[in-house]
Amino acid sequence: MAYNRNRGQQRFNPNRNPKEFVGLSVEVRNGDVGKAIRLFKKKVQEDGILQELRERQFYEKPSVKRNKAKKAARNRHLKAQAKRLEKEGY
Repeated sequence: MAYNRNRGQQRFNPNRNPKEFVGLSVEVRNGDVGKAIRLFKKKVQEDGILQELRERQFYEKPSVKRNKAKKAARNRHLKAQAKRLEKEGY
């Protein structure tokens, strides 16, 4: 499957036990579940799990993907340009 081919390579560890559970986990210390939930949400956000889930929920044509990527790149460029204009004046 060519779609997101390199996505799973981020967590590959050749030294791990294959029977070991692979996934996100958070240790609850001193019964502080609230802090553990916040840490878990932060890990999920950093890993991009929810974003990937939303992306895979519906099929998206390659042309639409390209257009979204171009739009995002343009927005990043314009944001950096505005920041540079404010900071350095050009």
